[in-house]
Amino acid sequence: MACEEILKAVFPLLEGEDLATCMLVCKQWQEIARDDYFWKCLCAKRWPSICKRPSPPTVTYLKLFKTFYKRQQNRPLLPPRLSFKDLEFYIDIWSEQNLIFSDVVPGLVLQKGSWIPPPGISDVLRFHLEGPEYKMTLPVEPRFNIPFSQTVSVSVLVGRKDSNKVACIINKSVFDYIDRSAYRALAFDYLDFSPAHPFVSGIRAWISLLFMDHGNEGIIDVFGIEVDFCDAANSEEQVLWLLDMLDWK
Repeated sequence: MACEEILKAVFPLLEGEDLATCMLVCKQWQEIARDDYFWKCLCAKRWPSICKRPSPPTVTYLKLFKTFYKRQQNRPLLPPRLSFKDLEFYIDIWSEQNLIFSDVVPGLVLQKGSWIPPPGISDVLRFHLEGPEYKMTLPVEPRFNIPFSQTVSVSVLVGRKDSNKVACIINKSVFDYIDRSAYRALAFDYLDFSPAHPFVSGIRAWISLLFMDHGNEGIIDVFGIEVDFCDAANSEEQVLWLLDMLDWK
């Protein structure tokens, strides 16, 4: 049996990646492996209905397979249109009806989180803060104490200094989950996006109170704040694109 006949008998048995590798061996193998019949067989395994047409929807079945046979890798983002230097965050925290924290935080301060947590924090919390996940953190000065028995709520707005517009990140959400093992109290709210992005929804903004033991079992000693958008954004660029899509007013 001639070499060409052997190849034509073997190639239909191969998976797509193996057949594509065979095209790199030599010119003869490439010419045989490019036969669209082989690629139609592969496409028929993945998308049987598409092979019911008399001709492929693309130029060739080879092109169809190469384009869709595996999930596209995440494409690099374009540079965001927003910058942290153009942003400022308005953070207000209430215990019951009493305002216990209120500050205007420049974007660059929240972006960098370049502060050293106080000594004595738990190893679990230190590991979390030093982890690779992108998070924005802020020291609380002066620190404040919160009794477990009180309801604590938070609002976060973000302003754009380049356009004098404001968007809501968190609207009076309650810290209804306190993780004593991780030394974090968490609240969240769903982001409101611009009508220009009608299919973007269900993404949460999270804010955490970072605390230490107070000595009194019924009280937490808050020393820091953390903000993240881990549902959808895990880098500075992704966070800025996410904020850019908010419903700015």
